Amino acid sequence: MRADRILRSGSEEETRSIGLRLGRKLQPPRVVLLTGELGAGKTVLTQAMAAGLQVEDPSLVRSPSFTLINEYPSARGRIYHVDLYRLEGADDFHSIGLEEILEREAVVIIEWGEKLDLPVNDPVRVRILVDPVSDERLLEIDAGEEGVRRKE
Repeated sequence: MRADRILRSGSEEETRSIGLRLGRKLQPPRVVLLTGELGAGKTVLTQAMAAGLQVEDPSLVRSPSFTLINEYPSARGRIYHVDLYRLEGADDFHSIGLEEILEREAVVIIEWGEKLDLPVNDPVRVRILVDPVSDERLLEIDAGEEGVRRKE
């Protein structure tokens, strides 16, 4: 993955700050693919992006590990938060309606984005790497060819 930006986070608060800034720049329709090991901070980043996207109650943003898809209303339209950890391939994606969600005028944030094998037009890719010694996070952000759309 090429990275347009590489950001360091030494704490959960710094990760939230990065997510908040990223969320403020996202405009529907947009897909964000998050990758990183368990505990890397994908859900923390998603919570902060949701706040930046003006989700009505960001405290309700939780990992959809068991529900697979959570939907949140926001001032800028619908936000979908998808967890692909337990899914394998097109049949599973079809069974949860992921193809239809990807076609909606929404921001779709997908944890375990490396598992997605459906076509997505120009996604934002965020890879979170964890330093095993310092526990610092390195966030590699590829905003795609269109970049992260700015609010007019």
